[in-house]
Amino acid sequence: MNKFVKVILIILLIIFIIGVIFFMGGIIYYNNSLKSYNNKEEGQDIIIEIPENTGIVGIANVLADNKVIKNSFTFKVYLKLNNKTKLQAGKYKFNNGTDDVKAVVEKLSSGEIIDESVTITFVEGKNMRYIAKTIAENTNNKEEDVFNLLKDTEYLDEIIDKYWFITDEIKDDRIYYSLEGYLLPDTYTFENKDVTVKEIFNKILEYTDKYLSSNREKIEETELSVHQLLTLASIVELEGSNFEERQEIVGVFYNRLNKNMSLGSDVTTYYAVKKELSDGDLSKEEIKIDNPYNTRAESMKGFIPVGPISNPSKVSIEAVINPKETTALYFVSDKNKKVYFTDTYEEHQDLIQNLKDSNLWYNY
Repeated sequence: MNKFVKVILIILLIIFIIGVIFFMGGIIYYNNSLKSYNNKEEGQDIIIEIPENTGIVGIANVLADNKVIKNSFTFKVYLKLNNKTKLQAGKYKFNNGTDDVKAVVEKLSSGEIIDESVTITFVEGKNMRYIAKTIAENTNNKEEDVFNLLKDTEYLDEIIDKYWFITDEIKDDRIYYSLEGYLLPDTYTFENKDVTVKEIFNKILEYTDKYLSSNREKIEETELSVHQLLTLASIVELEGSNFEERQEIVGVFYNRLNKNMSLGSDVTTYYAVKKELSDGDLSKEEIKIDNPYNTRAESMKGFIPVGPISNPSKVSIEAVINPKETTALYFVSDKNKKVYFTDTYEEHQDLIQNLKDSNLWYNY
């Protein structure tokens, strides 16, 4: 073997050795890059949101920039080698002390996103003050945010244009809360606590629209406006405890209206003076107060209140749509919430006395 060949072989050997060194170094570097960012159990929890339609390169850069992974290039190589190309958008929590690349990719592949959703149940028969309080307790809104939106004429015009069942009636200056009665009680889920009051209202109104639209033909047969129907439903919601009772209460209300009598419902007086039923008895002055909600007032003979006094259930709405014919003009309930109906004022007074004598009269 001549000298030239030996030199060539030595050079090739050196190149081979260097190549092996680089190859082994690359493997070591690659494997090290796959480990968790700081390799410590007490690593940081890092919250990252991956927007929709973000590509692999974008995801790799976001993870590297936020110190979730050590290297964006080796992350992409890992994805390619393991055929992990379908990563899901969303908000994720990683720990850069324990989550290695494999764990990070598994989370992104399986869509192990953080569930920040908020579920809120709005109880039937509650008024807007309760709704404002419930929203404030479950989201990042304040009660004032609710009341401010209810007075926002631009928003009110927007929903009047959008929904067939909402009219300018909600903009009557005498109404306490514009959407009282229109927010159908149910359990609703929202993306997170940052949901706005407008988004909450719009979601509930969509549900209200769906329900009322399914009964639109029957509603139009009542010859009541939707506003009047919801107003009556909001009253019977608080006066009766079941469908049959509420149907008959509606029948009583129709009888009284036809005779130009007031509805005489205490629950409307409570609402008029902004008291809750649990606050105790009404005073004589409160009972007589001249107010477009107070159906005990002389001025309200033959009239329905200016607007709803609560947000009624489907049961109460259906009771107004399907009232029971009755000869009764009066009703009263005992402390067990059972409702009694009578035709005359004398019978009504005798019934009240009998309930008191039987210890069935409600005392606060």
